[in-house]
Amino acid sequence: MASIYVLHENAAWVEPLRAAFDELSLPHTEWFLDTGTVDLDSEAPEGVFYNRMSASSHTRGHRYAPELTHVALNWLESQGRRVVNSSRALYLEVSKVAQYAALGAAGVTTPRTRAASGKESVLRAVNDFGPGPYILKPNRGGKGLGVQLFHSTEAVAAYLDGPGAEDEAPVDGVWLVQDYIRAPKPFITRVEFVGGRFLYAVRVDTSEGFELCPADACQIEDAACPVGSAPANKFTILEGFAQSREGQVLIPRYESFLRNNGIEIAGIEFISDSDGTLFTYDVNTNTNYNPDAEAAAGVPLTGMQAVARFLGSELVKVGFGPEAVAAE
Repeated sequence: MASIYVLHENAAWVEPLRAAFDELSLPHTEWFLDTGTVDLDSEAPEGVFYNRMSASSHTRGHRYAPELTHVALNWLESQGRRVVNSSRALYLEVSKVAQYAALGAAGVTTPRTRAASGKESVLRAVNDFGPGPYILKPNRGGKGLGVQLFHSTEAVAAYLDGPGAEDEAPVDGVWLVQDYIRAPKPFITRVEFVGGRFLYAVRVDTSEGFELCPADACQIEDAACPVGSAPANKFTILEGFAQSREGQVLIPRYESFLRNNGIEIAGIEFISDSDGTLFTYDVNTNTNYNPDAEAAAGVPLTGMQAVARFLGSELVKVGFGPEAVAAE
């Protein structure tokens, strides 16, 4: 039987999607891609394949899950299967350098950034930037983990000489040195897209740090997303964002970026400086949603409901889904 296949490595983040599938009576199957085998000579099953692989998989002990998922996606795409968030999308998920290049091609402004591998190269990049402050972050990150703020070259050097640097070193060996964007208020904005189209925007309070995963699982101290307890109203869905100045500028560019890079479901984060310049700094292709914020805003469809409905409509398009979904 044809199905919606969800490719992932974090069961906690799939729970609300399972509930949304069940609500619509959609057939679904999970592929937990941590270790395993892909028979490249076999015929792929029929259905729709949704890639939810995460750049932060290594923080949960799944070091090679993205690499195995690349194998699976290439196998599926070679047979013409319907893949949502393609192998290109996964490439961008695990490399912020690739994200910035693709965003720039779409006319989206990103922070000034240098990529460096090795302590001496990182320090040269910091020195080239001039006076701080600086952001130091991994090229392959996730959830805001490993993002550090430094106010001087000496502070960066002391960090790189300390024991924490080895523990938090980028899994791909590439550090990014980036301008610190001085926002007039401590928040960033995350814009959600489903089916390549704008769903809603969320304001995220950053007063307690950079770990910004909006999933319900990220509100508790656990191995899935260790951000601790969230402040009240940390996530607030913005009414009228599509009609705002920011929305008018960014939504068409983001949608073009997504379309050109095989991304259909994603959250994209930006920050504004004191002059009102908008800087986009992260793309999350395994996006999660905050149920408290959705309930407070009274959204007509939750993020996971919108994802399930979109995937159900794609299953209909390939000839295997319930007709009731097509009529929604």
